[in-house]
Amino acid sequence: MQNKKQGLFITFEGADGCGKTTQLNLLQKYLEEKGFEIVVTREPGAKGLGEEIRKLLLHYDGYISPKCEAFMFLADRAQHIDTIVKTAVNEGKIVLCDRHTDSTIAYQGYGRGEDIEKLKYLNNLATSGFTPDLTIVCDVDIETAIKRRGNDRDRMEQAGKDFQIKVQNGYREIAKLEPNRVKIIDAKASVEEVFESCKKVVEQLIKKRYN
Repeated sequence: MQNKKQGLFITFEGADGCGKTTQLNLLQKYLEEKGFEIVVTREPGAKGLGEEIRKLLLHYDGYISPKCEAFMFLADRAQHIDTIVKTAVNEGKIVLCDRHTDSTIAYQGYGRGEDIEKLKYLNNLATSGFTPDLTIVCDVDIETAIKRRGNDRDRMEQAGKDFQIKVQNGYREIAKLEPNRVKIIDAKASVEEVFESCKKVVEQLIKKRYN
């Protein structure tokens, strides 16, 4: 069981359909069975105000400018970090988050073409410099991701194949720039095999932090 004086913040990232949410849920069950206190959350759409912001971001049927889109994600993030994540980590819990700052860089930066350095600055402003201890990027070819998503797609998932490829390549660039924090996991294999890879990097972090 973890040291109650400190927690961990682990984020899951990847293009839509990569399987990250499935892996996050498996990790939650695995860690809880080991006695860890887990908080599962997401961006956008954490409990409370974030749920309302998520509705607009993913289901608004009108045009949203790239800058407006980015600022809405950042507003959600500021609320999320200040009211949920920091509190849980300070209480010694492990927070598992479905998307975070890297999504803004990958989607609005590499995908939409917004200025990446400015987005990094705004991310830092929204989080007050609070960063994940580990980010797992589930990497899978776009054709497989599209098949996994099925026909029920939100506004971001409907952006097109070229956009999704830009996003995927963006995540790979992020991992190259921050290899200590961001770990690329090959997500083309079976759910069980992918989880073994995720579990390995998480166990390394836990061992480093708590042992």
